[in-house]
Amino acid sequence: MPYPAGHRNEMRKEIVQSARRLFNRHGFDGVSLNQIMAGAGLTHGGFYSYFKSKSDLYVEVLGCFFTDPEWKSCWEGVEVDLSSGDVGPQVVRAYLSRQHFEDVENSCPMTALPTDVARSSLSTKRAFETVFRAMVSVLERSAAGNSGPRRHQAQAIAALCVGGMVVARAMADRSYADELRDACMTVALQLGGWANGRKFKNGESKRAQRARAAAS
Repeated sequence: MPYPAGHRNEMRKEIVQSARRLFNRHGFDGVSLNQIMAGAGLTHGGFYSYFKSKSDLYVEVLGCFFTDPEWKSCWEGVEVDLSSGDVGPQVVRAYLSRQHFEDVENSCPMTALPTDVARSSLSTKRAFETVFRAMVSVLERSAAGNSGPRRHQAQAIAALCVGGMVVARAMADRSYADELRDACMTVALQLGGWANGRKFKNGESKRAQRARAAAS
């Protein structure tokens, strides 16, 4: 019996999602093709009908919500509307959120895979750069640009978000990691000109959100 229309595309998406979760958790070298295919509910033998190699799959996994309209975060209570004029602060708060920090398997791959990328091929580095540039472009759209070129501000904010999350996850002391994320968020919002009198997307003030996060 033939597969229904769209079956192949759906299976490809399942493989990418399985690989993203596993790569984020264990790194590129710590994951086998058997594990990736099993996570997608498929057998190892079918892998090469979808991808040329593990590295080829890795390049596709590096996509994120900045470049893939079908990428869906599972960070509970965190949403980013890329069409919003207020997207800059949304991205900062989402990226440095407690939910993103805790949900390693569903991370944006820029926070989980940078050391792997640095050791990888030129095509992999270009894929990483494409995602980072897309993030900068999104941030640039709503940066205030009062103290310098918007692009420079956006680049610094993006680096602060990605780097801040990478360093926070390397901390043994959870309270210090949370303090670090909060510091990065505060500075990033200030750089973008989004700190004065702004409310969180869900209507809470920063102090209220901190209290709710601490209680959870």
